[in-house]
Amino acid sequence: MPQEADAEKIARLEREIEQLKQENERLRRALEEALRAAKRQAAPFSRRRRFEQVLHQTCLAHLLRRCREMIEVCGPAAARFPETVKSILQEALELRDRRDEGTIGEHDLALACGRLEARLDRALDSSYRSAANARLARHLQNERDAVFTFLHCAGLDATNWRAEQAIRPAVVARKVWGGNRTPRGAHTQEVLVSLLATCRQQHHSAQPVLIGLLCSPEPQKLALTAADLPPPRLPAIRADF
Repeated sequence: MPQEADAEKIARLEREIEQLKQENERLRRALEEALRAAKRQAAPFSRRRRFEQVLHQTCLAHLLRRCREMIEVCGPAAARFPETVKSILQEALELRDRRDEGTIGEHDLALACGRLEARLDRALDSSYRSAANARLARHLQNERDAVFTFLHCAGLDATNWRAEQAIRPAVVARKVWGGNRTPRGAHTQEVLVSLLATCRQQHHSAQPVLIGLLCSPEPQKLALTAADLPPPRLPAIRADF
């Protein structure tokens, strides 16, 4: 009898050990998937800076919203920095409007841009005790070269409104269908959506492009340049900040 009891105890412990192993394996897989999802979410910011031959413009709408939210919750002393940043960005948008309306010349525009950049640099040179101000200052230092690009390149938006509208259908599909229940399906969808959007913007038919890719025995590097068609008519965007 004691031997049988010991055997049952050993078998029970072995089953419990096996169950713990399975639970640990499921937990490991869940943590790895969460880590991959976090990396995918952060990847666009790192990938964006790898394109060295394009113009970068940070979204001023997000910066202004962040400044307004900070001003609402900060005390008078801590609110000075976001108020300064907000004033600089709003003046930059007003300067853009004057440029687009033709009420300011190139020389005066360059001088005004220089003054705005100098004001922002002086604000970023200071050290801030508030943790929120310190985070905003670090963010602006990282984005410094992309804050006023729209003032030097006519036609470049000061916000990412167009980009957000472009990815809206994909975001909706990501939440409900489109193969996103698996990492492979999600990656396939993001590649196809990116390709279709590029073809539309460059006035190319997506069907022959996809057929050529699917029928090619070897991987291809696409060179989709704008076709000989008039550019699409895009509405003028003036966000009310």
